[in-house]
Amino acid sequence: MTKARTNASATPAVGRNMVINGAMNVAQRATSVTGIGASSIFATVDRWEIQTANSAGRLTMSQTADGPNGISANCIKLDCTTADPSIAANESLNIVQQFEGQNLQRIGKGVAGAQQITVSFYVKASAAFDFVIEIKDDDNNRHICKLFSTTTDWVRQEFIVPADVDDGSSPLDDNNASSLRMIFWLHSGTNATSGTLATAWADRTEANRAVGIDSFYSNTANNFFLTGVQMELGPVATEFEQEDIGVTLGKCQRYYQKWLADTASDSMLTGGMISDTGFIGDYFLKTSMRAVPTLATTGTFAVRLKTNDRSLSSGPALNRATPDTVQLSMTIGDNNESGFAGFLKCASNDDDAFVEFIAEL
Repeated sequence: MTKARTNASATPAVGRNMVINGAMNVAQRATSVTGIGASSIFATVDRWEIQTANSAGRLTMSQTADGPNGISANCIKLDCTTADPSIAANESLNIVQQFEGQNLQRIGKGVAGAQQITVSFYVKASAAFDFVIEIKDDDNNRHICKLFSTTTDWVRQEFIVPADVDDGSSPLDDNNASSLRMIFWLHSGTNATSGTLATAWADRTEANRAVGIDSFYSNTANNFFLTGVQMELGPVATEFEQEDIGVTLGKCQRYYQKWLADTASDSMLTGGMISDTGFIGDYFLKTSMRAVPTLATTGTFAVRLKTNDRSLSSGPALNRATPDTVQLSMTIGDNNESGFAGFLKCASNDDDAFVEFIAEL
């Protein structure tokens, strides 16, 4: 029996989509957040950041069960809650995903043999709008843009991005920093709209980034929906890749992880007293993170020693950290406990406390 030769250049059936959480299925932080617009934020759907500047407009961002049938049950929904019809030159509103350079080496961008890529996505809105998608090379400060239109029905948009050899010696960095950004422009002042749209690869010119767009903030009746986002090698938009939710969650947890109690008795980690008031313990992260994470806590915590909860006078705080393990330290309010083992938990009156580990680009 003769075995058929494998075409090594063929696009793989699995893992061809370089976008993480393009189906908008994972939302570890929250499913809906109001009042967005004063500053950039990762609010709901993992890996998708709302980047904003200098606008009085405000919005609600939701993970919404309104995706196109057969593609995804979920989508990002933006709902304009405060309009901003008077647009200053330096205003902007974007939905952004950033990509690590080490995940993009298959593109070969910036050198001989660079590959085409195709970006596709499903989009709809409350009315007909024109917006822009921009692919931006962070390492070499280059970009390419395309204007797209919305209707009130789901439409798949496709953007064939030509190979960019650039000067032949400008590869994307092979590391864990941001090398490429996918940017959806939904609102902008003249700083980014006063030139000619960069429809071919070029050195980044600010005035050429969002030419021709309408404003999401033009009316509080405006809504915008996005899902099924894919970026793949080659000049053809293949069928949207359906990824196992466990795979997607693991990819998202490389950038963000959250410990959330179900009840006030749930423990986060075990540890011990290292002084009369100092408690320390190790927490093993669910997957290796992109970089050493930062820590954020919300709510009230306690240390259970023997059968009693001891309130904290400080912490939890990072004592040491790697991308795989963090060591948390805290100070309890009473003393003479040296040598006892115990565990960190939510305070009895706060069963919604949570801890976040953040390694976003």
